[in-house]
Amino acid sequence: MKRVLLILCALCACAISVPSYGENTDSLYKARLQYLPYEVEMPYHPIVGDYINRYLKNATQTSRILARADYYLPLFWDILGKYNLPYELCYLPVIESALNPMARSHMGAAGLWQFMPATGKLYGLEVNSLVDERMDPVCSTDAACRFMQRLFDDFHDWNLVIAAYNCGPGNVKKAIARSGGKTDFWSIYSYLPHETRCYLPIYIAACYVMNYADLHAICPDSVWAYPQTDTLMVTERLHLNQVADILEIGLDTLRRLNPQYPRDILPGDKAYALCLPAESVTHYIELQDTILQHRADELVNNRRDEIELLHRQGPNGGYSANGVTYYKVRKGDTLSEIGKKFHVSVKQLKAWNGLKSDNISIGKTLRVGK
Repeated sequence: MKRVLLILCALCACAISVPSYGENTDSLYKARLQYLPYEVEMPYHPIVGDYINRYLKNATQTSRILARADYYLPLFWDILGKYNLPYELCYLPVIESALNPMARSHMGAAGLWQFMPATGKLYGLEVNSLVDERMDPVCSTDAACRFMQRLFDDFHDWNLVIAAYNCGPGNVKKAIARSGGKTDFWSIYSYLPHETRCYLPIYIAACYVMNYADLHAICPDSVWAYPQTDTLMVTERLHLNQVADILEIGLDTLRRLNPQYPRDILPGDKAYALCLPAESVTHYIELQDTILQHRADELVNNRRDEIELLHRQGPNGGYSANGVTYYKVRKGDTLSEIGKKFHVSVKQLKAWNGLKSDNISIGKTLRVGK
């Protein structure tokens, strides 16, 4: 409803039809940006117009982003509201990751908000082989909000916060110093890293397109739409294949909903979030034991917690493992004969192996030395 009202206001105020490419669209873009009820300033410049046109010309990619936005933006709004941050910051992941939670950069950044591993860990995100919370939509958004809150405490200007999100607060402070102390993005523009000079114009362009795409005949691509979802907390070790098989959910769907598990495994050493299509949550609760047992030995119980290193067998038939000598009983062996082979007493053999009698069975492995 909010978006519809924004569009109606903009149309009434501008009274301009959607232009075709080649027309002078600067005044249209400028007017529409002015009518966005945002705290973050959205000044217009022809550079912004160039980036708006790029989004509009790449309609397929923009349509895909819009479909993802229907799923992710409400989540972003909830967490931005929790920290009392401007809601329009929800569009930063549009330019960071195209709203793809599995996005990875060549520099090692990952997730919707493109955290580097060190920054992610600094803000409490779990990053290891099985869990990467940089790709968890909820956890990463919470971390991004705390990061932006800290940046605003430093700069007191949202345009500078957005610049610092891209290049780091240190580079923004250097640009301020080199400009003679100016604290406006456009005044320090030429002192910023080249990529960051483009970053705010691209962000403004993204804000325009995410609000006015339908006025340019671009709609969300239904192929990329997300289902209604709900979340369970799971404390047992679980593989997404177990869930996919029993609940008959496509593995690709589960991966899209749970991108924070790059190996498809929830470790189970504490509570981890499992996001499911809403209609599957009740089935999971009802079939939880069946799911956890399904293919468990193959998928989650196949990790050794201890090993024995076996060494070459000696001439008396014994072998060493972890500094201890063992012997496998053969047909005709007695404790007395085995003791003689290894120069130990029957009493020692019985004590080491918990034997209460002299009877031993063929194939039994005995400890026969230290």
